[in-house]
Amino acid sequence: MSPRHILLAIGIAIVLGASFVAIHYGLEDAPPLLLTALRYIFAALPAVFFIKRPQIDLRLLIAYGLFVGVGQFGLLFIAIALGMPAGLASLVVQLQVFFTMLFALIVFGERPQRWQVIGAVVAFAGIGVIATERLEGAALLPLLLTIGAAMFWGMGNMASKKAGRVDMLGLVVWSSLVPPLPLLGLSLLVDGPAVIVDALTHFSWRGAGAVAFMAYGATVFGFSMWARLLSLYPASQVAPFALLIPVAGIGSAELLLGEGITLIEVIGCLTVLAGLLVNIFGARIVRRFA
Repeated sequence: MSPRHILLAIGIAIVLGASFVAIHYGLEDAPPLLLTALRYIFAALPAVFFIKRPQIDLRLLIAYGLFVGVGQFGLLFIAIALGMPAGLASLVVQLQVFFTMLFALIVFGERPQRWQVIGAVVAFAGIGVIATERLEGAALLPLLLTIGAAMFWGMGNMASKKAGRVDMLGLVVWSSLVPPLPLLGLSLLVDGPAVIVDALTHFSWRGAGAVAFMAYGATVFGFSMWARLLSLYPASQVAPFALLIPVAGIGSAELLLGEGITLIEVIGCLTVLAGLLVNIFGARIVRRFA
């Protein structure tokens, strides 16, 4: 990778990691489903007036928007609202790597390599360690919701893979038109119109900044530029930079939110990171020293 693209990959990882802190700030002003809807309203507008719609099946566009916008981020925002630490969430949601492998096997018949399977087992063992600290229902539910968010991220990856080589910026922008209506409908049912009106009329500047950062920084810039790098370089060169996302997430949450995690959760986090490292570098290390 060129030095310019290495810096871009690092910048993307930092932005995506820091976006978990933005979620925390945004949830101080709005309920989770409404906040997710606002993220996608501003990710779509005004960009849809300037960016051409990708030439893919409309059903795939809608599926991608539902999987990522409603499934992934809807569940993730609810999990953080219910008490999932933002830094820890940035790590757990990286289980999407292994859900993607599983779905690729089911949908496309792509068999994972031995080291990818070992990495998945190690990473899920780390999640098991974290879960032992959260066995009480109130603490376990946000963890399960975050794992569900990772599952929907993997499903979104299948939709984008099925779409083929398309303009990812166009896919991200145009698919952002899909989540707002179902999210607003669910927010009306769950929160009620009074809560929505109160949130919209009492939004703070920090909350507005959090929405802008999530919409334009994480969604439009982060997701589309990451896909751009994947189109330019082999996935094996780009994927390792994803390990910086939870590092940035945990670091920014500690710096800005003062989040602390228990020793058991630290051990679980390190185990998950070890699984991700095995998944990405395992075969390469074996070949080098064989």
